[in-house]
Amino acid sequence: MRDLHKSEVLGSKRGLGMSWRPQYRSSKFRNVYGKAASREHCFDGIPITKNVHDNHFCAVNARFLAIVTESAGGGSFLVIRWSRNSQKSVQISFSWGFLFVLLEQQSSRNLGRAICSSQIHNPGVFMERSKGSPSCPFPASWSLEKPLPSMDQLGILGILDKPNPWLGPSQAELHSPFATISHPWKQLFLLKFDGFPDVFLAFPFQTGRIEPNYPKVCGHQGNVLDIKWNPFIENIIASCSEDTSVRIWEIPEGGLKRNMTEAVLELYGHSRRVGLVEWHPTTNNILFSAGYDYKVLIWNLDIGEPVKMIDCHTDVILCMSFNTDGSLLATTCKDKKLRVVEPRSGRVLQEASCKNHRVNRVVFLGSTKRLLTTGVSRWNTRQIALWDQEDLSMPLIEEEIDGLSGLLFPFYDADTHMLYLAGKGDGNIRYYEIGSEKPYLSYLMEFRSPAPQKGLGVMPKHGLDVSACEVFRFYKLITLKGLIEPISMIVPRRSETYQEDIYPMTPGTEPALTPDEWLSGVNRDPILVSLKEGYKRNSKIVFKAPVREKKSVVVNGIDLLENVPPRTENELLRMFFRQQDEIRRLKDELSQKDIRIRQLQLELKNFRNSPKNN
Repeated sequence: MRDLHKSEVLGSKRGLGMSWRPQYRSSKFRNVYGKAASREHCFDGIPITKNVHDNHFCAVNARFLAIVTESAGGGSFLVIRWSRNSQKSVQISFSWGFLFVLLEQQSSRNLGRAICSSQIHNPGVFMERSKGSPSCPFPASWSLEKPLPSMDQLGILGILDKPNPWLGPSQAELHSPFATISHPWKQLFLLKFDGFPDVFLAFPFQTGRIEPNYPKVCGHQGNVLDIKWNPFIENIIASCSEDTSVRIWEIPEGGLKRNMTEAVLELYGHSRRVGLVEWHPTTNNILFSAGYDYKVLIWNLDIGEPVKMIDCHTDVILCMSFNTDGSLLATTCKDKKLRVVEPRSGRVLQEASCKNHRVNRVVFLGSTKRLLTTGVSRWNTRQIALWDQEDLSMPLIEEEIDGLSGLLFPFYDADTHMLYLAGKGDGNIRYYEIGSEKPYLSYLMEFRSPAPQKGLGVMPKHGLDVSACEVFRFYKLITLKGLIEPISMIVPRRSETYQEDIYPMTPGTEPALTPDEWLSGVNRDPILVSLKEGYKRNSKIVFKAPVREKKSVVVNGIDLLENVPPRTENELLRMFFRQQDEIRRLKDELSQKDIRIRQLQLELKNFRNSPKNN
């Protein structure tokens, strides 16, 4: 018995000794690091808005970057196109060895054009023409109207001394030395047939300084508070503003050439300014908007009308987040409550009154049936909390982050189960790995930067560089410098092949439901795609704005629907000055008519007193 008791004591001591030792945790994301882009790959000279509204003021997809900007009178935002075939193009036409090159520079930095021709019989390297350059295949006769920047080496051209080196346009596949051209920037050459074969030289995206007169989307009468790209139609963006409106904009395929003031759809339903907009994650043309009137409106853009209203909040709504299939909506409110709502009925399924943890932001953690909130503790320290979506009575865990005062923005990657926390006003981005068992949150690392961030945009998965093992990409807004800085989160791998373990199937750009199906009660998970071959499928969905019949309510000769009352102070001032100008014009017209009446009265009097009339 004594020996048995001794062994139990030793075993208990051994167990206590093991409890304090750090346990090794195997994870493929333990060494993920953040890499900020160099200055030449940033966007400079952007007048980022100085609005203090707690939002990101930035929206990103695989084709466009949108940033809310500072403007005088009304609200505006920039839309920068970075599709690969939008920056420069080279059009090549062949006629028995003669090469005619038309190079257009569409960058805002230099609207130059070079036209040159030469007779080439051997492969050569097309370079920028300079005096005494022996590597340039063109003779000295060709001219360059304006110097083009960054034209050190465009690519290797293999010229055949034959007419029509391509196959006919009826061939489905193209076999040509021009189909793939090695290039230091890995640019893409596209071919088409319209009489002559054309080669379009594509650049990755436009970076550098943005001109002050760059075209903007400027149709709102108040400050723009939030913007979001449609996840299924990449050139459709929704915006909301202090003018109580939500507007849908259709960006041209080639980007903006001039200021855009007319939206394809204007949605009015809120009585106060609108602070948030969110697209449904699986259904096309379903948009949610939250206003300072404490209401959430669900818009069916097929008909351009609100179809549901969620009226369960007692104060300003701070954040909205959907679960994977969009059947649940989580909201945080200024009344210090966290709610899980069934959006179609507006019924509150769960509600948490956060006394010790004042919630600001919430995010669904994919399909784990958990929520994560960021907020402030009772000691005014920044804090995160993990919740079970089916029981919000108590958080699963609470963890204090630091004592800074800026808002914490949470970002969750459902493919890698990684959580990113970025603080407003500081330059740090912490990232964690979410587990299914305690302690649930595992700290990985922290990206540090001295430049404070106002907001962050996130690139969708199908826009990442899988060849560099990039798993997440931020676009950081630095207001003091007027700079947009890309930050890539990279998994260090030596192999250059596709890494299937860090790139599982991910949601694509095809909707799983129509608005009528979702409104009838159908739930469906998003349609997944693989990034192995580089996801380049363009959505065939086209946004069609509903045609509305113009209604009129005429009272005393005034159309009340045409003369909408002003909603903001700026709009009121504009209407006041417009009315003052109209009153001044009418007074001038009235005085001219008075003079004309006097003239006619005098002529009539002279006519009556004339001898002929007697």
